[in-house]
Amino acid sequence: MALFVLLWGSAPIFTRWGLDHGSPLALLILRFLLALAVLLPLAAQREAWLPPRGQRLRVAGVGTLLIGGYSVCYFETLDHAITPGLLATLLGIQPLLTLLLTERRISGWRIAGLLLALCGLALVVLQSLLAAQFPALGILLALATLACMTLGAIGQKSIALPPRQVLPLQYLASLALFLLLTPWRPVSVSWQPGLIVAVVWLGLVISVLAQLLLYRMIRQGNLVNVTSLFYLVPIVTALLDYLLLGNALSPLAILGMGAILGGVALVFRTR
Repeated sequence: MALFVLLWGSAPIFTRWGLDHGSPLALLILRFLLALAVLLPLAAQREAWLPPRGQRLRVAGVGTLLIGGYSVCYFETLDHAITPGLLATLLGIQPLLTLLLTERRISGWRIAGLLLALCGLALVVLQSLLAAQFPALGILLALATLACMTLGAIGQKSIALPPRQVLPLQYLASLALFLLLTPWRPVSVSWQPGLIVAVVWLGLVISVLAQLLLYRMIRQGNLVNVTSLFYLVPIVTALLDYLLLGNALSPLAILGMGAILGGVALVFRTR
C-alpha cells in the first residue's frame, strides 16, 4: 500500500511536466501505448493476454470506464475552469459513495474516518478551492469523472482475473476511446527531454507498476479501504512538490495532512 501511494502521488508532478510539452490527449495516447508495449509480453509469459471468452466485453467495458473515461473526463474537467483542488475534493467523495453502494452494514467509525479524511483533503487544497469557479459544464464533467472512478472500481472488484490478464485489453479499449476523440481534441507534442521523461514515468511506473498494485489490492482487499488510500495521494504530491519544485506547505495544509492520516487510520480500524 505504501509503495502504491508513493508512486501514485508522483503522477501529478510528471503529468504537469508532460503537459508542458504536449496536449492532454497526445500524452494519454503515448502513455498507454508504452504501457501496452510492456504489458503484452509480460502477460504472454504466464497466461493468455486476453480474458476468457464471455468475459472480454465486460473487462473492456470496465477498463473503458475506469481508465479511458476517467482519464478523458479528468483532463476535460481541468480544461473547463475547474481547479485541481476542487476536483480533488469532489473525487474525495468516492470512498463514501463506495461505502454506501457496496456495504450493507456501515460502521460509524468508517464514516467518521472518511469524513475526517475528506475535511483534511479540503484543507490541503484550500488555496485552490478558494480560487475555484463553478461553471456548469465543468461541474458536470467533474461528476462524470467521479462516476467513472466509482463505478469502474466497483466493476473491477467483481472481475476475478489476474491483473496481467485484464490490463492489456482494458488499455486497448482506452486507446480506442482516445483515438475516437482525436478529430475533436488537439493532438500535439514537442519532443523535448521533459516529455520523454514524463511519458516513460507515467507509462511504465504509473500505468504498469502502480496500476498492477492497485488491481491486486482491489482484487484481494476491501474496496472502501483501497479507495480511501487515494486520500493519502495529495500528501505525497504536496511533499514532492515541496522537495522537487520548492513550493512550501502552508500550516493549514500540514493540519489537513494530519487529518487525512487520522481519517484513513479510522477507516482501517479493527475491533
